[in-house]
Amino acid sequence: MSVAAKAETKSLSDAGIVEAYLTASMIPDPDAAAAYMKPGTVITFTGGREFDHPRGPTSFNARRYRWVKKKMDRFDVCPGNGETVVYSIGTLYGEWIDGTPFEGNRYVDRFVVQNGQIVKMDVWNDSAERILVKRGIEA
Repeated sequence: MSVAAKAETKSLSDAGIVEAYLTASMIPDPDAAAAYMKPGTVITFTGGREFDHPRGPTSFNARRYRWVKKKMDRFDVCPGNGETVVYSIGTLYGEWIDGTPFEGNRYVDRFVVQNGQIVKMDVWNDSAERILVKRGIEA
């Protein structure tokens, strides 16, 4: 982590670290987002896909969406012994890869923060359900 990034995270709450990570990832600037993560952090994405850097989800999203952003409605913060679990809850909006716009796609991201760095991230959203419905599949 760069000296500047370390200085910034010291002034941020755990929820602030998560919000800064998500904001950088939406640019998308996966390298800037990585400054908020401990190297080697496992990101478990939708469908159980695992990545070790924010470039993984960015590359995956590029195959699903022309662009996608998060409307972050709230952060639920759960302090623990030596770590904080932060949930970011809201909706996705953007354009599918075919250019069709969408909004209101629910998401929940769960982060574990230790010593000012994200050490684990789990991602869930309704994109797969919406794709099925778009294709006329009731599952």
